[in-house]
Amino acid sequence: MRIEKLSGPLKTAVLASSLGLVGAIAIIDCSADDPAMTSAAGGGPADTCSPSPTSPPPIDAPAGDAQKPPAPLDPISASAQKMIDEGRHTFRYDTFGDEAFWGDTLKLHRAVEGSAKGGVGGGVSPKTALAVGLKVDVDALPASAIEAAKQGTLDLDSVDTTLTLLQLDAVVGVKGFFDSSKNLTSMGIQCALCHSTVDDSFAPGIGHRRDGWANRDLNVGAIVNLSPDLSAVAALLGVDEATVRTVLTGWGPGKFNAQLFLDRKAVGPDATGPAGAAAVIPPAFGLAGVNLATFTGFGSATYWNAFVANLEMHGKGTFIDSRLGDAAQFPVAADAGFSSVRSSPDLITAKLPALQVYQLAIPAPAPPAGTFDAAAAARGKTAFEGPAKCSSCHVAPLFTEPGWNMHTGAEIGIDDFQANRSPDKRYRTTPLKGLFSHTKGGFYHDGRFPTLGAVVEHYDVAQSLSLSGAQKSDLVEYLKSL
Repeated sequence: MRIEKLSGPLKTAVLASSLGLVGAIAIIDCSADDPAMTSAAGGGPADTCSPSPTSPPPIDAPAGDAQKPPAPLDPISASAQKMIDEGRHTFRYDTFGDEAFWGDTLKLHRAVEGSAKGGVGGGVSPKTALAVGLKVDVDALPASAIEAAKQGTLDLDSVDTTLTLLQLDAVVGVKGFFDSSKNLTSMGIQCALCHSTVDDSFAPGIGHRRDGWANRDLNVGAIVNLSPDLSAVAALLGVDEATVRTVLTGWGPGKFNAQLFLDRKAVGPDATGPAGAAAVIPPAFGLAGVNLATFTGFGSATYWNAFVANLEMHGKGTFIDSRLGDAAQFPVAADAGFSSVRSSPDLITAKLPALQVYQLAIPAPAPPAGTFDAAAAARGKTAFEGPAKCSSCHVAPLFTEPGWNMHTGAEIGIDDFQANRSPDKRYRTTPLKGLFSHTKGGFYHDGRFPTLGAVVEHYDVAQSLSLSGAQKSDLVEYLKSL
């Protein structure tokens, strides 16, 4: 459904409430990665963009080359580009058939539409959706919606607006399914739900997509807790629904306990509660050349894509890992048969190659100018490679070890609670590029260190480094510069 097909008051209502925030900018950059291009329609997709007035004029080609067609890509380059395009689409828009779980089983769509639309409860308004960290893709909105949204004339508490955003595929990482009468019948989730955000260029929570960025605003537990029926989750974990809801609401923004559905460990060590057992949502950029893709080294990027698509998103595919058959370490997974999952049809496996290529092609973002002290960062680099000993594990330019990049908790001076929930019982050396993009929620796998300064202080003590105050401060600036 496109919003232009609506008419009269309904069209006005939808347009103005699609994002409905006062003071939105008049011209939206059509690509966060290309500031020289602006949208001819005021925020439409990139293929409708035209050069901004500040763009340099095109350079005239020599007369003899005027009719010369562009050289075709060689087969390898053509294949790579095709896989990147396919992988981007999968990352952003594919549910892998998981609507059968989120919609048909958990009935989450009924909570979204509310009782007035045949669902349950008050429904989910745009205001509520943004409050729990969901993001809106401004490029999915037609130009007329952008213009109407600037007026700020309608209520952000309208569930109708949320439903229209879902019809437009404008809610990042969430897919609504509608019947011919435009009734919401089911919903699913996509990779981008947790591993994309937006640049806030239109308004907070609304802008151009930033694939690979960790959505540390996303309150996964609160969203799942909206489901009117969590009996399937309770049955999997062998507890009652009230307990499930207590655990879900205990995670907080930017955290998710993926291993809960393998080992039933709902609370962390030292009375940290459900939040202590959950890990912060990691970025999915800068993984090229990195051996293992997760905090505790379950496997490569493509392993984790298969794991999450099948076991966490609950899509329909094939997943095999005999390690999950260990009932002592993974009692839930062993009982549920997660060591060998096979669905027919398989909606996941064929998409894994292109998805991997796309993810590995996502670069870590460079920190914005002015966000760190360049002179201090230069001194910090010297400390990083010298007395602080950081580069012994964080090897540039990967900033993790080329090869086997796993360590025990004792080696890095922390507990082994989360490490022991993985097959190798180790922690991975985390790549460091783009740290500025996910400072919210803290550092390390569980966010235990609130600042980079706290991380540096931990290693100074744990490794007996005896760094000076100036060296510590310079190290922080260097980390911010990566």
